[in-house]
Amino acid sequence: MVSNDDVEIDRLIHEPARLKIMAQLYVVDEADFIFLMRQTGLTWGNLSSHMSKLEEAEYIEVRKEFLDKKPHTIMKLTKKGRESFQKYLDALDQVLKDLPG
Repeated sequence: MVSNDDVEIDRLIHEPARLKIMAQLYVVDEADFIFLMRQTGLTWGNLSSHMSKLEEAEYIEVRKEFLDKKPHTIMKLTKKGRESFQKYLDALDQVLKDLPG
């Protein structure tokens, strides 16, 4: 059995709400705020808060526009975010592979 001591899990992504956001954005080109709220089950405030943390880390890009005079927020993974999420998936896979049995 190999030790998992050398496997680094990105704690920013590992938080459950941010993991849901990153996973949703990983499989689409971009998504709007309402779509992500529905897909993740997060409240407006929770999604907004976690979105800000991911944006500060430069994992997501946020674009705000108006549709029919209503605010419309669109998010997408940055190149750094996509690479970080893939690295996270690889690290998690390694942890699971190293389990006994």
